[in-house]
Amino acid sequence: MHQNDKHVGNVVLIQGACLWMLMALLLAWCMVGLNFGVAPLKDIFAGKFTRLLQAHIDFLLMSALIFGYYAAKVPFPWHVRWAMVVGAFTNSSLFLLMAIFPILDAPKVPPPQIFQIYLFASLLTTSYGFGKGAVLMFRSTFKS
Repeated sequence: MHQNDKHVGNVVLIQGACLWMLMALLLAWCMVGLNFGVAPLKDIFAGKFTRLLQAHIDFLLMSALIFGYYAAKVPFPWHVRWAMVVGAFTNSSLFLLMAIFPILDAPKVPPPQIFQIYLFASLLTTSYGFGKGAVLMFRSTFKS
């Protein structure tokens, strides 16, 4: 990629997507280990297996979304790029936290306030990044 390419700044998207793809692979191996009864993994992931699966799928989904945004070659402001990458991690990590700490997923017990703050900050960051990115991509289709 040449330094004068208008989408060169979007490299953080590719870097983030690659990291989250690796995280998804790591979680896939954790699920395999859990299936084979690897003791340390049973201790780490004390929560529901479905939450670990959701984290795995969400990391894959977020990686695919970021790869798509990068492939569109639309230049995004730094704050949109970083909101996508950070939001993709925090959003997926919510499921991971619930898989590690079952109390966060208890139906009758409200989660700690710090988790609720993290959840809403994640939702806002992710929505801003991907939403603003979608608007900018859509607007770019009307330019010559």
